[in-house]
Amino acid sequence: MGDDISGWDVLDAAHEALRKAVSGIPAGGWDLPTPCSEWSVTKVFKHAVGDQLGFAATLTGEGGPAFNPFDPPAEPGADPSAELEDALTRAARAWAAVDRDAAEVPTPVPPNRMSPWMGSTACALDAAVHAWDLAVATGQPSPLTPELAGPLLEVARQIVDPLRPWGAYAEALPDVPSGDPTGDPTGDTAAALLRYLGRDPHWTPAA
Repeated sequence: MGDDISGWDVLDAAHEALRKAVSGIPAGGWDLPTPCSEWSVTKVFKHAVGDQLGFAATLTGEGGPAFNPFDPPAEPGADPSAELEDALTRAARAWAAVDRDAAEVPTPVPPNRMSPWMGSTACALDAAVHAWDLAVATGQPSPLTPELAGPLLEVARQIVDPLRPWGAYAEALPDVPSGDPTGDPTGDTAAALLRYLGRDPHWTPAA
């Protein structure tokens, strides 16, 4: 098991999705708009890094991000890939050390105490949705497979609503009626997840 593997399947898949999305950002893509209307690609990237560090710090007691993830820097820094790897490695190590039989573990998001599976999947939710933001902003395929989106939606429905008033997530978007040509395929779990998180599954930079 490498330092970037947590042993939690959903979290490892989400980390890989974020890693791939960041590696696919073109040199001139850091100022592009994203589905987070107020944030550029850089700001979403920095926010995602900061959140992973925040989860790690909550579990280990070590230092968290050096910036406010909800007011992220506007510059990507000298080596974004290395910055991301540090954050993912720290988060993966922290979750790898968690006792899977523990009743609860601390998390930086309400309710601040979750079962190990739920907490690791909440951490995965953050990584995966921002992987999607970065991917669609830079012309990459969506990283949200049905296998990944399913457990993320399960956890999202338990933790997201209390976070909406704080601006962490927008209000949920309504489902599109069946038969609407702009709608989502029946049973599209990724689209259901994105709409629940306040994101349009069909977002494009020109939208």
